Amino acid sequence: MATLGLIGSGNIGGTLARLAVDAGLDVVLSNSRGPETLSGLVGELGPRARAATPAEAAGAGDWVVVTVPLRAVPQVPHTPLVGRTVIDTGNYYPERDGRIPQLDTGELTDSELLQRHLTGAHVVKAFNNIFFRHLAVLARPAGAPDRSALPIAGDDAAAKNAVTALLDTLGYDTVDVGPLAEGRRFQPGTPAYGTPYLKDPHARLWEDPGSPAGLAELRRALDAV
Repeated sequence: MATLGLIGSGNIGGTLARLAVDAGLDVVLSNSRGPETLSGLVGELGPRARAATPAEAAGAGDWVVVTVPLRAVPQVPHTPLVGRTVIDTGNYYPERDGRIPQLDTGELTDSELLQRHLTGAHVVKAFNNIFFRHLAVLARPAGAPDRSALPIAGDDAAAKNAVTALLDTLGYDTVDVGPLAEGRRFQPGTPAYGTPYLKDPHARLWEDPGSPAGLAELRRALDAV
């Protein structure tokens, strides 16, 4: 049985864990506070879920999701992720992360910073452009007319294929925007960030119930950058 490893088990991590368990995957959750702090979530998810350290979650996953603030990237274990497909859900928020000159100037994206830290891993940007509550409610089976799409970006074709397969399993179609640097096309402040999945495009993310956004709609948003 395929396993999803999670380094970080907050809003996005917990949502992905629920989607994965519902899809028949095993999940290994971790956070910075220790496995014992995840007992409630693990109990809620059931026998397919277990808690571990970040290094153990990294070593267990067929895909490993890194869903931590940028300031925590130096603590992400490197060695167990060499050769693995790593999904980065992060976004750069200067008010939370502090100013990072390479990101402010556009020299790098936040996912490229993670890739520099995780030499030998294959980082793919995904799940960062959708509010976690919308991610939870918009999953649909393959072929459903109201299936939503999510963008991905990465430098390794095999890793992107693996992430596309995961998204399909979790209930989403995929738009591949190209190399990791192109992740800037769906970062905060772009038309593809959050808005495509709103019922009311003028609503606040946390107040809107969410609405499906298919391939064509997402591509239009991405092309508007």
